[in-house]
Amino acid sequence: MATLTTAALALKEGLWALQRRMKADADHADMLADLCVAAEVEPRFTSQINEAGTALRKVAEASGDLARAADHVQHDSHGLHDAHQSEYRGVYEAVNASRVRQAKPGFYRTR
Repeated sequence: MATLTTAALALKEGLWALQRRMKADADHADMLADLCVAAEVEPRFTSQINEAGTALRKVAEASGDLARAADHVQHDSHGLHDAHQSEYRGVYEAVNASRVRQAKPGFYRTR
């Protein structure tokens, strides 16, 4: 669970960085399109630049959605880890505190 929590945190941070980068790139595309209009560049090229800016904004939005999902995974895996610790930590400590050799896993299982 610790590995999952760490991986979700790293994914989330990377996605927020991607979102910031895509928003900045989209802003630059808009600025470039404005400069192209002012320079009277052929409209089809200006249109393609605007389309690229729109696509970059969509990527930024989608990466934000995915980052929020990764945040939920991080939170839920942390909660699962805490619940597991509270449930089984005492058993683990009791088994390790005893000098008596414990039975193999499944020995006490009933059929």
